[in-house]
Amino acid sequence: MQTQLTDKRNKWFFGLGTIGRDMFYSMESMFLTYYLTEVLDLPNSTMALMTVVLTVLRIFDAFNDPVMGVVVDNTKSRWGKFKPGIVIGAFGAAIALILMFTDLGLKGWALALVFGFFYLSWDIFYGWNDIAYWSMLPSLSTDQKAREKIGAVARNCANIGLFAVVVLILPATSAMGEAVGSAKSAWFIFAVITSVLMLGFLCFTVFGVKEKENYFKQEGKTSLSDMFRAIGRNDQLLWVVVSMSLFMIGYMTTTSFGTYYFKYVFRNEGMYSAFAAVLGVSQIAAIAVFPTVSKSFSREKLFAFATGLVALGYIIFFLAPLNMIIIGAAAVLLFVGEAFIQILMLMFLADTIEYGQWKLGKRNESVTFSVQPLINKLGAAIANGVVMLVAIISGINEAASPADVTAGGIFTLKGAMMIFPLAVIAVSFFIYRAKYKIDAEKYSQILAELKARGDIRAD
Repeated sequence: MQTQLTDKRNKWFFGLGTIGRDMFYSMESMFLTYYLTEVLDLPNSTMALMTVVLTVLRIFDAFNDPVMGVVVDNTKSRWGKFKPGIVIGAFGAAIALILMFTDLGLKGWALALVFGFFYLSWDIFYGWNDIAYWSMLPSLSTDQKAREKIGAVARNCANIGLFAVVVLILPATSAMGEAVGSAKSAWFIFAVITSVLMLGFLCFTVFGVKEKENYFKQEGKTSLSDMFRAIGRNDQLLWVVVSMSLFMIGYMTTTSFGTYYFKYVFRNEGMYSAFAAVLGVSQIAAIAVFPTVSKSFSREKLFAFATGLVALGYIIFFLAPLNMIIIGAAAVLLFVGEAFIQILMLMFLADTIEYGQWKLGKRNESVTFSVQPLINKLGAAIANGVVMLVAIISGINEAASPADVTAGGIFTLKGAMMIFPLAVIAVSFFIYRAKYKIDAEKYSQILAELKARGDIRAD
């Protein structure tokens, strides 16, 4: 009975911790480019410079995440393995985000260098927090269905946080801008608010989640060579990395273009918040029903179905006239499909931990889960690079009004927002189908052998 209560508490307190985290993360991943182009109103020369600096830094820091995974894997403290990284990373990232949204009055190279330093600091600290947070999940249960329930709650809480910012950020900053007399000050205030909320919601996880003790075999410290071995020789992890990276590039490219689409294509920026609210409800509902649906269908069938919904949604969205009902229906198909793919990808990644332990003899949860922020950062780096480049070549960045953007510029925006993501998500699906082999039967075999070897305690 006590175990059941602990499992239930862990499921909810683990999930609640990421509401604030994803509010915090979405402000950087989805609205940083918008802040640079529409609030700071940087000229094309500075935007081109920022595009190069931020894209290079994002890719560089993505490959630093496995090193942070080694740090988390080697953590031993009275508060457990994961919580120190969650706390330290959260405080460091909060300070860095606030500095990124502080207007220091710099221009040109000075702005690019100082902003780049703030961004790199944010990336390192948030990566530490993210790795520690998500690598806690597989330590809470080795049962696939239990993991799906924990993961579904966590992904839904993440989406609540994400869509709260997506829906509120433009009207909230607009209202605050009028109140304080400056759009730049309004965005700074919003950054402070999301940082405080991130720290507040993480208290649920830090103080409420109880890690399992003595469930997994105690292992020695992880070295850098162990890190390369844990990633490089885990073939299933590598294929998940490739597939997830392509999916995240497509997903984040589409979401990052949302504000631009409603301002320059739909010509009604105010509709973006209502549109995002509908999508948020759709995605949250999709993840909520996932554990129930997964009882009747295999992960392979669910992935194929979800990818089909995404493809149909993109095609309708691209061809749709400027009619909110048709656009909304297409986007619901798209985001419901993507919600299913998000939770499935998270489960695939979690299962590669036992696969790696079975194949290589060492568990390495945090090194394995360090690829998730690596994937997210690669996705964000390429997506934001695409958005910033399109903002320049389409004429959006220096347009005085939406009417100044040509038909060719609009076509470029729509193609980058819908056709490019559809292509990379389709490739992601085909790689998964061809290369990922850990189905329910294979996972059960792996788990049984690990228990027989004494690497995991028999239930």
